[in-house]
Amino acid sequence: MILICGGSGYIGSHMVAYFQDKGVPVAVIDNMATGHAASVHGAKLYVGDMRDTAFLDKIFTENPIQAVIHFAASSLVGESMTNPLKYFGNNVGGAVALLEVMLRHNVKKIVFSSTAATYGEPEHIPIPENATMSPGNPYGASKLMVEDILKWCDTCHGLKYSVLRYYNVAGAHPRAHIGEVHNPETHLIPIIAQVALGQRDKLTIYGDDYPTPDGTCIRDYIHVMDLVEAHDLALNSLDTAPSHVYNLGIGKGFSVKEVVETFEKVIDRTLPKEIGPRRAGDPAALVADSTAAMKGLAWQPKHTNLEEIIRSAWKWHSQNPHGYNS
Repeated sequence: MILICGGSGYIGSHMVAYFQDKGVPVAVIDNMATGHAASVHGAKLYVGDMRDTAFLDKIFTENPIQAVIHFAASSLVGESMTNPLKYFGNNVGGAVALLEVMLRHNVKKIVFSSTAATYGEPEHIPIPENATMSPGNPYGASKLMVEDILKWCDTCHGLKYSVLRYYNVAGAHPRAHIGEVHNPETHLIPIIAQVALGQRDKLTIYGDDYPTPDGTCIRDYIHVMDLVEAHDLALNSLDTAPSHVYNLGIGKGFSVKEVVETFEKVIDRTLPKEIGPRRAGDPAALVADSTAAMKGLAWQPKHTNLEEIIRSAWKWHSQNPHGYNS
């Protein structure tokens, strides 16, 4: 059985669905701060705080956990700039508690959800795994701290890990029974969808004076189903391969304006928009060099066309305009 921490959130729920489709048993931990019970579709769900070791001990005692995939984290860059202690408490504290319990129960395989935010403002694009690590916000810093903790757990206890640093995750399951829902929503594609659905008056583009071709931020968008497949491959690789760190992205960046224009093409109408000030902590460009993952995991993203990614997201949002309350 695989334990999925943060399994009722956006990415975690797609990981649950992926394993359910393969017939792999899973258990889910989530504090439900941003998750949705309806998204796990019958998987065994434990609701509680990742920092509560007694709660975690109960789960490991009741279930034959063989490995862990850890998505649970506070993940809003902007919020991390205004409330950094929340991010270090939740993200680092939760990981430490989880690792303590894993070692106590002799579970020594973990895939950790990290982020491109660990790099900060990159020196080179695309970004290789050995780039300088200089996170520009507490969210990225908290993830980098956990990466360092994992290294020491391997050195001192033989715990094997796969750290996956990924970029902007987008899209939805092809059946559109699960998708991206946050409250408040801060991710670009679902925000555009809310404008298209009439749930927002207009779209605000945060900054058009970045050193990019059109002045707006550039990001590498990876489809959520490609992402969860990479997690499965990474977990399986730990049976024979040493611990490792991989970037996950498609290796191509799209600006905010390009994403908006592609969304407008998909829905065949123009949306109201305005230019706003930059957001604190946003690098100008983040694009992955995922060569190592493609070689080391034999992973190849299947959904690399931006229009295809947006169409899958729009299918979810248009069929579920109020998310899991639709």
